[in-house]
Amino acid sequence: MKIVSVAEVKARFSAYLKASAEGPVVVTRHGKPVAVLLPVEDEEELERLILVYTPRFRTILNTARQQIRETGGVEHKEFWQKVEAENT
Repeated sequence: MKIVSVAEVKARFSAYLKASAEGPVVVTRHGKPVAVLLPVEDEEELERLILVYTPRFRTILNTARQQIRETGGVEHKEFWQKVEAENT
């Protein structure tokens, strides 16, 4: 993992894009992390990455986690039984 300043990334952006293939490149401003350059293997990976950082998806995920904490969730086997029942 490389850690570089915004100024350094501006000066050598192409080089840091290439470096991201070997591992994350953390971009800092005034010594604090502000961004990360990551390689993208395929379009599906890009979609997942974007989805994870979408505020609406984060809200849905946090709500689901809260419901699981409150109710104990559903057992794995029971979940798949319900899925199969809905699909028949």
